[in-house]
Amino acid sequence: MEKLGTRSAQQDFERKQGVSDRQRWGQRRDTATSHDGDVESGEELGSLNPNESKKHLKQQKKTKDSNKDVTSKETDSFVGLPIANSPVDKNKNKGPRGAKKHIFESYMTFEEVSHGLKRGELIQGQLRINPKKYHEAFIPSPDDARDIFLDGIVTRNRALNGDIVVVRLLPREQWKDDECMYSDTQKENIVQTAQKKTDRMPRPRGVVEDQSSDQDELLRKLQNITCTDKGTVVYIVEKKHSRAVTGFLKFLPDKPFAMFSPVDHRVPRINILLADCPQDFISRPVDFAVTLFICRITNWAADSNFAEGQLAKTLGQAGEIEPETEGILIEYEVDFSEFSDEVLNCLPKNLPWTIPAEQMRLRKDLRLCHRLSFLNTGNFEVGVHIADVSYFVGENNALDTIAGQRATSVYMVQKVIPMLPRMLCEELCSLNPLTDRLTFSVIWILTPQGEILTQWFGRSVICSCVKLSYDDAQSMIDAPEKIFTAEELPPSDPEHPIDEIHQAVLNLHSIAKNMRTSRFTAGSLRLDQLKLAFALDKETMMPQGCYIYEYKDSNKLVEEFMLLANTAAAIHIHKSFPQLSLLRRHPPPKAKMADELQELCDQLGINIDLSSAGSLHNSLNTAFDDVENADYRKEVLTHMCSKPMQMALYFCSGVLGDEPLFSHYALNVGLYTHFTSPIRRYADLIVHRLLAASLGDLGLSKEDVQKQASHCNDKKTVSKRVQELSSELFFGVYVKDCGPLESKAMVMGVLDQSFDVLVLQYAVQKRVYCKSVPGLKSFHHHKVGKKSELTLVWSSEDPEKAPVEQEIALFTLVEVQLKADGAPMKYSAVLKRPEEIESH
Repeated sequence: MEKLGTRSAQQDFERKQGVSDRQRWGQRRDTATSHDGDVESGEELGSLNPNESKKHLKQQKKTKDSNKDVTSKETDSFVGLPIANSPVDKNKNKGPRGAKKHIFESYMTFEEVSHGLKRGELIQGQLRINPKKYHEAFIPSPDDARDIFLDGIVTRNRALNGDIVVVRLLPREQWKDDECMYSDTQKENIVQTAQKKTDRMPRPRGVVEDQSSDQDELLRKLQNITCTDKGTVVYIVEKKHSRAVTGFLKFLPDKPFAMFSPVDHRVPRINILLADCPQDFISRPVDFAVTLFICRITNWAADSNFAEGQLAKTLGQAGEIEPETEGILIEYEVDFSEFSDEVLNCLPKNLPWTIPAEQMRLRKDLRLCHRLSFLNTGNFEVGVHIADVSYFVGENNALDTIAGQRATSVYMVQKVIPMLPRMLCEELCSLNPLTDRLTFSVIWILTPQGEILTQWFGRSVICSCVKLSYDDAQSMIDAPEKIFTAEELPPSDPEHPIDEIHQAVLNLHSIAKNMRTSRFTAGSLRLDQLKLAFALDKETMMPQGCYIYEYKDSNKLVEEFMLLANTAAAIHIHKSFPQLSLLRRHPPPKAKMADELQELCDQLGINIDLSSAGSLHNSLNTAFDDVENADYRKEVLTHMCSKPMQMALYFCSGVLGDEPLFSHYALNVGLYTHFTSPIRRYADLIVHRLLAASLGDLGLSKEDVQKQASHCNDKKTVSKRVQELSSELFFGVYVKDCGPLESKAMVMGVLDQSFDVLVLQYAVQKRVYCKSVPGLKSFHHHKVGKKSELTLVWSSEDPEKAPVEQEIALFTLVEVQLKADGAPMKYSAVLKRPEEIESH
């Protein structure tokens, strides 16, 4: 690797600013359901609470001058980004005579922003830029009912995706004429949809209904529903985007700079001084045509369409796994450096490590007495034992600092970037069989139905008798009558016969099934979506195959007890520390998006109920009973229902304050947290410390807890996106090496010149552009209400036969071929002709 610029990779990491949300080659998987049951959306990023975000303004007061426009060197531009009409006062940006005219509005001062926010004249939120239409951007409105639209690059005012920005709403006269033009029929449909939602929603207890005001309320909301506010950025509170991007370098004849083109089109092109380019670039630019670089934006002046930057590193050949992977990690500021000696010195030196006698005296010894126990009463004693990571990670030492900065392990297709050193992950905190380990335990007496009779939390010592994989446990569940031999399972403690272990798994499975049934009956929601997994070559780590990951009963067994433990931990720490608890909340879906989805489903005749998590879960599972291609339709509808969902967020109970906001929408519980994975999540480590402190002293403030909670939210978002990008990277390689690939696909969205499909065999979403479909003579778009359709007219291969028409609408089943494009890692979905499908 050739090193460019003056910064080292380690110094780059030390300059961390936050989180970006970059769109890479291929289609993104917008949503996922995490293993802890949280439904999280990568597209609809949760916005910071205004009270939480104001601290960023205070932090910036000392450095507010850095937000002012920096005078840049006069340079000619080669090609500009498409610039929308500026919403700002033209006279304001003319500047002195002879100066370059400003393209972007000057930022407000800190004082102006502070006063504007207090008066409600300005709005603060996190910027989201549409990865498919980069001229469109949004921030959430204060009431979270709808988004505020930023139309064009100028209105973003040099802010990048993920930045926390302050926006001024534009007056209506500066909007496009057609943005609020709705027909009477459309308005009537909107009112009817809102009325249906109101009828479905349960009234709060003790509230007297005022029937006479219902229609007035709906009409009042009509203007808000039908018209999306437009705004322009006037201040950047926090630059969460890393300002580091991967891309390609282009030589410009007779220019003192080269043009850097980011892979992510939401980032502007960047001027790079030739002096900062590789030594041979000027003489042999063609040699660098497919070389992938990392560039950091250093400035973006108000009078330029382009940013300025410096090359940070040469990654290597575009399209190869390792250079692309390194680019993803650097761009998202994932620290993949080796742990320093100072960090490693915080861990025990002598291995194998033994538990000190003092710890044995202080803890409950569960080595000989605790396993799944069937009691004489017909109930069960069940324990969840989590490695006591907090014992090894002392507060505020070097190990704790780096763990807090990383905040989470990052899982990629071919490797894991760990939050903690491998000695902890694989040795000291791995609950290996026949080895004494320090744990934090929660032990219950449960009925066979999973009802909690008693509960105990505490630090403990365990010795696991066997370490079963999900497949091992599943084989036992699938064969309840089978007598397993020692050779069929991992090594186990001879004192615990295999049939005893088998029966314990069956008992846990039975309890978990009952708990799961009760949980969904009580109103929980799970949006299961297809997930792509890969088979890798053990030596080259290249993809040899791919398949849809199967979520089995053994996964569900573990999930139910993890949810039970997490919920119990949340209740325990909140009772002990009502002002200091680190909890996890899941806000309800965005109201405007949910209303639009409800309206569309009503028009399509799909019986879906979005009034609560439980009603959504139940109606989703029955929406397509006795319908052709029901499974495919449910997958598409699940993706549609995921779009309005917001992200689950960590928070400090004392900062949020309003307890009704603590609830978790998808799980339908009032209090929830993460307790079960302290090896890979720093939030869980804080919860462990809170649990320990409930038995002793605590040295945390609510400001400390909230700061770390916000950081964990950012890093969790990054981890999720990096995992998606890694999967997209490997699938792009797989299509290139093993394609073309053919699969059935179902339409999940129709636009005027294109449509989106879910490729069912590979769980990827792709957009099919009508103008690029070979053999297509013409196409026509028509829309009724929310229902959008396309009519494709195929040229006949037989001149004597008439053209073939094909209707494309939501849930239409088509066949596509995935083919690699000329660009590295890029592939497209080619729609197959209808007669080709019929001939199969």
